[in-house]
Amino acid sequence: MHRPSENLRRRVSWTVDLQQQKGRFVPRVSFTANLQRHVDCSAAVVAGATVREALEAVFQERPSLRSYLLDDQQALRQHVMIFIDGRLLIDRTQLSDPVEPESEIYIMQALSGG
Repeated sequence: MHRPSENLRRRVSWTVDLQQQKGRFVPRVSFTANLQRHVDCSAAVVAGATVREALEAVFQERPSLRSYLLDDQQALRQHVMIFIDGRLLIDRTQLSDPVEPESEIYIMQALSGG
């Protein structure tokens, strides 16, 4: 697996233009505005072949996000939903759903109240 340079790994918010210049694409992880109000989680372009791998790359740069999205068993919290290219995540426990290099992983928090 090709690893980005140390400088690039520090910058999770790479632009798609940069990825095109390198001749490859990687999944993009996006968060709803509601999540962004509570946790530092701007969109990130990261390496990963599964949702778990992509999230681990995000957590390297934003460790506090892990406990907000995952429970103590490292499964997706009940109030969090993930979509991969518009399809709902199937494996909420292992997060093993595959992602393509051009995939969009969209993470949102379920809202309730009145």
